[in-house]
Amino acid sequence: MERGMNERIRQLRKQSLTVDPAISIERAVLVTEAYEKYAGTVEIPILRALTFKHILENKTLCINEGELIVGEKGEGPQSAPTFPELCCHTLADFEVMHQREKISFKVSAEAKQIQEDKIIPYWQKRSLRETILRHMTPEWKACYESGIFTEFMEQRSPGHTVADGKMYQKGFLDFKQEIQQAIDTLDLLEDEQAYEKKTQLEAMKICCDAIITFGERYAAYAREMAAREADPKRQAELLGIAANCDVVPAHKPKTFAQAIQMYWFVHIGVTTELNNWDAFSPGRLDQHLYPFYQKDLAEGTLTEEQAKELLECLWVKFNNQPAPPKVGITLKESGTYTDFANLNTGGVKSDGSDGVNDVSYLILDVMDEMKLLQPSSNVQISRKTPHQFIKRASEISRRGWGQPAFYNTDAIIQELLRAGKDIADAREGGASGCVETGAFGKEAYILTGYFNLPKILEITLNNGYDKVSGKQLGLTTGYATDYQSYQELFAAFEKQVNHFIDIKIKGNHIIEKIYASQMPCPFLSITVSDCIKKGMDYNAGGARYNTSYIQGVGIGTLTDCLAAIKYNVFEHKKFTLQELMQALEANFVGYEQIRHLVQNKTPKYGNDDDFADAIMLAAFNTFYDAVNGRKNRKGGSYRIDMLPTTCHVYFGSVTGATPNGRLAWKPLSEGISPEQGSDRQGPTAVIKSAAKMDHLRTGGTLLNQKFNPSVVAGNDGLENMVSLVRTYFNMDGHHIQFNVIDRKTLLAAQERPEEYKGLIVRVAGYSDLFHNLSKELQDEIIERTEQSFC
Repeated sequence: MERGMNERIRQLRKQSLTVDPAISIERAVLVTEAYEKYAGTVEIPILRALTFKHILENKTLCINEGELIVGEKGEGPQSAPTFPELCCHTLADFEVMHQREKISFKVSAEAKQIQEDKIIPYWQKRSLRETILRHMTPEWKACYESGIFTEFMEQRSPGHTVADGKMYQKGFLDFKQEIQQAIDTLDLLEDEQAYEKKTQLEAMKICCDAIITFGERYAAYAREMAAREADPKRQAELLGIAANCDVVPAHKPKTFAQAIQMYWFVHIGVTTELNNWDAFSPGRLDQHLYPFYQKDLAEGTLTEEQAKELLECLWVKFNNQPAPPKVGITLKESGTYTDFANLNTGGVKSDGSDGVNDVSYLILDVMDEMKLLQPSSNVQISRKTPHQFIKRASEISRRGWGQPAFYNTDAIIQELLRAGKDIADAREGGASGCVETGAFGKEAYILTGYFNLPKILEITLNNGYDKVSGKQLGLTTGYATDYQSYQELFAAFEKQVNHFIDIKIKGNHIIEKIYASQMPCPFLSITVSDCIKKGMDYNAGGARYNTSYIQGVGIGTLTDCLAAIKYNVFEHKKFTLQELMQALEANFVGYEQIRHLVQNKTPKYGNDDDFADAIMLAAFNTFYDAVNGRKNRKGGSYRIDMLPTTCHVYFGSVTGATPNGRLAWKPLSEGISPEQGSDRQGPTAVIKSAAKMDHLRTGGTLLNQKFNPSVVAGNDGLENMVSLVRTYFNMDGHHIQFNVIDRKTLLAAQERPEEYKGLIVRVAGYSDLFHNLSKELQDEIIERTEQSFC
């Protein structure tokens, strides 16, 4: 097969990379029109369905020059719609988006005028953001504003939904028939929820009609373009697009191209209905597409090169969609254009056999050639995965742009089984967003916000008082100097963790109820088992499984802080807690000896040191016990995962100097990675420390490793990389990913960004352009330890 992008893909990729992200006001106008017409006259699920229908019947269509897969969320590539029913941006917000140096969005004068004249007057007091903040308690608001935790639904809707195979087996006419059968079997006499179920199901039917109309509009538009096209080759392509849109999404796909187009129509539908956090993802795309690939190859209607070209067109479509614009704390916790559509490749089939196939390798080739930030691509590695596959994935990873990430299929299955999933559902599941585990197509697994673990310790040392905000946020468990033993201090820390988790979950319960009653998503509900069967919306518990997550941040920093106190104060008495608190207050100025001791003469997590690692495990268990198993308001329960996105930078900015020698306002450790620079015994020591955490009790953990390119060069370097992944996964590690880049290059890119515009690095659960990162985040990546196998 010919390697390398063809001219079509080069041009589409160039367009995707060179167009400046811009705000599209069109969706906001259409939503407002629909609410003005229907609000108060129909039930809310019907209102949401009619709004969805109005958008898809009237939004601008776009077929970019040369593309083979069609559909954009806005009017064109890098066009970002707004969602005023969730978050009504002020004119000041628009100005900040337009002017800010990082993650900016161009805002036209026309868009500002429409926002001022039409959108703000209607939505300013009606948006869910206003409703949520109005219902939160003063203690919740104080914790949120002080950086104890964040709230995902403050500007975006519940998401983290991943497709399974049903859309390749049914068209939306089939779904509509299934919905009607559910309506026909409702027991209006005995079922007291029958009216509500019927309303939800009728809303889903309207959404089926809406997405079918959307496909019909694209079919007609492609034919109109073909009639005007002078180039016979492009004319034939446009007619081919029209023919595909005649089939999908109304009917199930018959060909490889139609299967990809079907997914993309559903993706656009889900992410147009609401700006779900994170973006809808295709799940096990290699396994879903493989039957179409086999059939088309056998019939001679598709070549391997054509299949690769269609996949590359899909990659461009993903990259054309920047994450919906964010402001304030929500931007700080996820400061990126990436919308976290995460594509799983490999793993196992539902019967437990190896899931790697020819499309899996094709996807690796596409990933390697395209080098795009989106989709965020990963490989699932099981004990049955062929060595050739993991070696090829590692070969791509060592090129130094952060993809693919590596996930442990066997661990994922165990995590899902522990959470009560059926074995087939567990095997068909995987990771989405950054690292989060779920049963694809069957689970609503909602991330509710990040939790600042080191700041809880800071507050514990100050009798529940937060010196940064100047507020009494925590319990009065005592000052640092009151604790007579490490055990007393840790017991107080546990009480504070539970106190703040209580506050967080109380707020979550209210937010869940608000979304269930005021912001159903009937189109998304069609695609998720068992919403139709239950007659219940995705946001109200309609999915087969309903899980809520709280993400712990800074476990490496927290561990080293507790180790510094236990080792130096209580065991070796090198200084007192009073002296340590004075050093923290002074940001270690004048206390350089104490800082030297805690930084260089104290056991640290990430070095296979049992003293430090035991503390890590105790801290992990405290967080786990505070969260895991609590009931949410959708018939499911709470779990934890350990990841930061960019929140470790934000949380560091609201956390003073810490006992491990970290200076005030500096980033915390990210994921379950060690504190920057503290892992000094090599990568095998890191994975041994990390593996002492019980990953199987979580819904995902994130481990970053950084190598100088010379370390993984040649076949020996590549095999060492493969062996590291295999070894970690044999110890039940959940995930690992790599930055393969030297410090010198990063420093040069920071100093001369214009010369390194294409430099991509792995941040947390995603890759990003280095020049798009804040200075603080750039510094944090630079300070990560460069590991060596020597």
